[in-house]
Formats: sequence, C-alpha cells, structure tokens
Amino acid sequence: MNEQIANLEADALPPSKGLFQERWELLKRNRMAYASFWFLMALFALAIIGKIFTQNIVVFDPKIVRLSEKFLPPLTPYTSKITPQEDAPVLGIYLLGTDELGRDVFARMIEGSFVSLTVGFVAVGISLTVGIFLGGLAGFYGRVKLGFITVDTLIMRFVDIMLCFPSFFLILTVVALLPPSIYNIMIVIGLTSWMGIARFVRAEFLSLRDQDFVVAAKSQAIPEWRIIFIHMVPNAIAPVLVSATIGVATAILTESSLSFLGFGVQPPDATWGNILADGKTFLFDAPWLTFIPGFTILFVVLAFNLCGEGLREVFNPKLRSTR
Repeated sequence: MNEQIANLEADALPPSKGLFQERWELLKRNRMAYASFWFLMALFALAIIGKIFTQNIVVFDPKIVRLSEKFLPPLTPYTSKITPQEDAPVLGIYLLGTDELGRDVFARMIEGSFVSLTVGFVAVGISLTVGIFLGGLAGFYGRVKLGFITVDTLIMRFVDIMLCFPSFFLILTVVALLPPSIYNIMIVIGLTSWMGIARFVRAEFLSLRDQDFVVAAKSQAIPEWRIIFIHMVPNAIAPVLVSATIGVATAILTESSLSFLGFGVQPPDATWGNILADGKTFLFDAPWLTFIPGFTILFVVLAFNLCGEGLREVFNPKLRSTR
C-alpha cells in the first residue's frame, strides 16, 4: 500500500529539470531578454560570415572605390556603365547605399561588425582576467597583513583610486599617446574597466570563504590556488557574467566613440564608429551614412543591456520574485 502511494506521489510530481534547463526557461519568460539573445546570436553569425566574405573569400569588398556611384541611397540597383563589371555589387543592388567614395556601405557594415564585436569581447576578456584576479586576492587573502595594511585594504584603495579618474578621458589620453591600433584600443579599454568586476568577485569571495565546502577543502590540505580557481570562482561567476555582458556593450560604445573622434581603428579598416564619423559631414546630403551605423550601435548596445538584465534576473532569485 505504501509503495502504491509513493508511486502515485512520484507520478504527480513534475519531471526534474537541470539547472541549465531551468534557467533557460526563466530567460524565455522575459521576452525582451530572450529576443535580445537571439538578435545577438544572429549578429555574431553575421559578423563571422562578414569576416570570411570581406577578407578571406572576398565576396563583399568594402574597399572598392566607385566614384561614379557615390552617395547612392539604399536599395539602389547597379546600372553604371562606367564602373567595371567586376566591381559591381554581388547582388546587383546597393542594399545600404554607397558613401562619398562610392564604397558599398553594406560591405563596410558587415566588416565593421566583426571589428566592433572583437574589440568588445577582447576588452571584456582582459577586464575579466584582471578583475577576477584582484577581486579574488582581496576576498580570499583580505585578512593577510602586508606591514601595516591588509591585502584587502590595499587592493580596494587602488580600485577607489582608479574609479576616481573619468574612464573615457583616461582612455582618450592613453590612446592619444599610443600609436592608433585596434590592439592598443582593446588593451586600454580592458585595463580601465575591471574595477566593477573586482568588487563583484571580492563580495562573492567574502561570502564564500567561510562556507563549509571551502573549510572542508582547506582541511584536506588542498592548495590554495585550487580552492580559489576550482572551488570558489565557479560559485562566484554568475554576477560576473552578467556584468561582463553589459560590459561588452560599454566597450563597443567606447570604441565607437573613439573611432568617431578619430582615435580609434584607422581607415581603411571599417568600424561602426568611423563609418559614423565619415557620414557626419554629409548628414543632409546622405543621411543614411549617419543613421545606419548610428541605429546599429543603438540596437546592439540595447540588446546587450536587455540580455544582461535578463541574465541578472535568471541568476538572482530575489529579482525573479519581484516580476
């Protein structure tokens, strides 16, 4: 009889779900975050395809100059008798028009998508590395004294000093002193945006270092580096991933601003920022040269922010209960 009751109760219970499946379903409930996620996935695919088809297997050439075809509006068919046939657009139509030199704006935008996203992700990768390292040191070895000051106090005061500087003007100053290069931009943005991540990691480590699983690991004489990177970092990574998602949007916006001011990626390489900068001179004659990259930056940054907010709710039960 008891076995029958237990079987009936087991049948009445919903099937168990894994942690990933549960969080995925929670993300799907947030329609804006879910739509933003798939928008970003499509953007990543377009960036990779754009990298291949503009540099490796040149199908859309963003560097071809067609002076007889300049300032053509979007969706203009190719009808020129002056431009050689091999320089014609692949589809026989200028999907996003042409710029002041007759270059295909669509080809330049898909080339710029890979550059802008690369800058965003590499810069966030650098800031994650520095932030997790310093935040982990402050949280795990915070009570250790170096003379008259603790490790936690030393690192956190350094974070406070870095936060005192206006980050964009600091980046602008450093980039102005260095040769213009995409690598310099990624490194400078990454090394000036790690402070928030360090604070997140420190807060998580302070709550984790006295937990039972950490105490048990210490009692078994497990090396401290294994405790930090194998036991504690995976448990502290959720808020860091949320911060990193929003950080990618900030890095893309910073790179676009630098390119707009002439300190970013230099021509002939295309990014959304320098396409926008080239178009500002012709705002009234060819407004699409400003609106297309401008709205692209707007939608991509908005998608990263909405996706980051959705992940924040997925990883934080307190925020889920308020919806």
